[in-house]
Amino acid sequence: MAKRAKRSATAGQEDGLQELIVLPVRNMILFPGVALPLMVGRDRSIRAIQAAMQQGQPIGLLLQRDGELEEPGPEELYTVGTIAEIVRYWPMSEDRHNAICQASERFEVVEYVQTEPYLVARVRPLEEDERRGRAIDARFRALRERAQEVLELAPGAPEDLAQAVAGIESPNQLAYLVATFMDAPVEAKQELLETHELRGRLDRLIRILGDLKEVLELSHKIRQDTRGTLDKAQREYFLREQLRSIRKELGEEGDVESELDDLRRRVAELPLDEAARELVERDLQRLSRTPEQSAEHPMLRTWVETLLELPWALPERAALNLRHAEAILEEDHYGLERVKTRILEALAVRKRAPAGQGTILCLVGPPGVGKTSLGRSVARALGRPFARVALGGVHDEAEVRGHRRTYVGAMPGRILKALQEAGAPDPVFVLDEVDKLGRGIQGDPSAALLEVLDPAQNGSFTDAYLGVPFDLSRVFFLATANVLHEIPGPLRDRMEVLELPGYTEEEKLQIAKRHLWPEQLEAAGLGRSEVQLRASGLKALLRGYTREAGVRELARRLGALCRHAALRSARGRKRRPLIVDGEALMDILGPAPYEREARARRAAVGVATGLAWTPVGGELLFIEAASMPGKGELVLTGHLGEVMQESARIAVTLARANSVAYGLSERPLEGLDLHLHVPQGAVPKDGPSAGVALTCALVSLLSGRKLRADLAMTGEVSLRGAVLPVGGIKEKVLAALASGIRTVALPRRNLVDLEEVPAEARERMEFIGLDSIEQALELALQGRAG
Repeated sequence: MAKRAKRSATAGQEDGLQELIVLPVRNMILFPGVALPLMVGRDRSIRAIQAAMQQGQPIGLLLQRDGELEEPGPEELYTVGTIAEIVRYWPMSEDRHNAICQASERFEVVEYVQTEPYLVARVRPLEEDERRGRAIDARFRALRERAQEVLELAPGAPEDLAQAVAGIESPNQLAYLVATFMDAPVEAKQELLETHELRGRLDRLIRILGDLKEVLELSHKIRQDTRGTLDKAQREYFLREQLRSIRKELGEEGDVESELDDLRRRVAELPLDEAARELVERDLQRLSRTPEQSAEHPMLRTWVETLLELPWALPERAALNLRHAEAILEEDHYGLERVKTRILEALAVRKRAPAGQGTILCLVGPPGVGKTSLGRSVARALGRPFARVALGGVHDEAEVRGHRRTYVGAMPGRILKALQEAGAPDPVFVLDEVDKLGRGIQGDPSAALLEVLDPAQNGSFTDAYLGVPFDLSRVFFLATANVLHEIPGPLRDRMEVLELPGYTEEEKLQIAKRHLWPEQLEAAGLGRSEVQLRASGLKALLRGYTREAGVRELARRLGALCRHAALRSARGRKRRPLIVDGEALMDILGPAPYEREARARRAAVGVATGLAWTPVGGELLFIEAASMPGKGELVLTGHLGEVMQESARIAVTLARANSVAYGLSERPLEGLDLHLHVPQGAVPKDGPSAGVALTCALVSLLSGRKLRADLAMTGEVSLRGAVLPVGGIKEKVLAALASGIRTVALPRRNLVDLEEVPAEARERMEFIGLDSIEQALELALQGRAG
């Protein structure tokens, strides 16, 4: 419904007033006696011109004060305009209509009587000042001469315009024609339109044309002076500028200028320091001067767009709720209490000191224990995006720090690319597999990570491609690794290491029930009523079909059970649910690939059970010793490393040096060759922790006394017979427990490491501390010496 402004009581009684449909125009003035084309695109303007056509009425053209406004109201329009007849009107498209209008006279707005669906105003036509005299005639002649001079200097001026200027006899008509085609600001033209006195209007025009003539004369002189010095590149640039101007006049101006203006506006909003802003603005200026056909143009454009796509602004985040964060960690991960507590401590510090230098945490543990998924949980707890970069096999420094943009195909490093994809400057960022970084002729990527992971430096991290400092101090970094000693020392020094040892059998049972089994059922599209996993089946699966520190193999085995159930259901065998127990596993998965070899073994001479640490968890080592007639040589097999071979030689030396004390003959190796073997020869083995087991196996062989099969040993042995501490105690203990062994002998100084072993495992096992090899022999050997 039309909205009409309130009329005054006397408005309708004034003589000479008329109602007129008003069409707001931008950046142009249509003077009386002049016909020009109009392009109409705004909805209200289209309704206005169509209404005027339907009613057979002229239309009022009014310049709007701000050309950027899409829907100007009465207060945003000038009060003086022109009444125009619509000579021709035709629509080009749905949002573009064209019209040719010829102005007849000026008018002044008295009041607006309607604002919707288009503007309608009561206007007073303005009569023209047609008085003539010597003063007017003199100014008329001066204006004509000045206009002809300007047309001669103006490049590309049409000849018929000069003829029209020479043939006009009316001062008003000449003033309006010159004002239409002269190069002057639209505000100056509006002032001419509002000037009622003819003398004043002519004076203004003469003054404006005088200034324009000086500019054209100077431009003409510059063109004449530089015409002989233009080389090919300059000529191309000049022609492109002319082509750009032609397109602008035709309304076909490309988006180049508007896009550059948009880039400048967006760059101005970036929180850059003074030096960085100067660099960016300088390159923007280079971009505006560089032709699109130049090879440098896409390089500059890509660099600016990459800069703008980075998340510079820090979004508002809800206050960190530590109870909520703790609940999420407990929901997503079973066990790992020490690790979760340390993560919560880091979050608490971040909450109390958001601007402080946080600690970089490095999660070290075997595959499948939940290192990367912990990062996802932290991101969910903080309400931040999650970013991850896999560093395994990266051997080029530019992968981290980026390539210099002068190279073809240059791009930012993985750090900034991940932040760009995350869309926030403060994500939870996981640097995965930092222990598997390579090193090549392109540089050392671990050295490039030093700046990233140093809280004192990463506030101004500079990517080689970007060339502008970027603040990484707001990122919550987490690194992951499988083997701690393979992380470069300087990089390891910048992180706090949190070890994630393997899970116990009980922990794996709970993880399978709470997480893995529901996930595999959902992945296979099965309901709980279609397949039922019994506790006996799950335990049999853990003991016979998996042997790992983590749960990835367990997840794959559970997935195989679900796939079997899905196939069974697809074949129409849905009458009863599939019951998975210990007996069903053999039919579904085949024979169990693993067995508890320790339980199958019996006490034997020369066979000791050792414990070893591997990147995927703990393992049992069955060390076998044999003798044969010979010259006292020592044969070592089983793919043993140098350190383990040295432990075997120390065992031989101890047996020879302490033969009487160990219950052996004075020369126990005389006329004998010894052979020490560790099964699974295809698997490399190394480290000093098998020293106790090697010595016990050798003394058992030479004394003929059997070794206990229910005892596992670990520890390094010195030449004095002292048992020295070793690493990986938790993993070794869990491996022994999983294999059915309940007694573990270990160095006494390693007893403090048992705090890391879950309480459930400690309660089920017996631990014996060793100070010397004599204690180990007394514990392990059965029967009496001699």
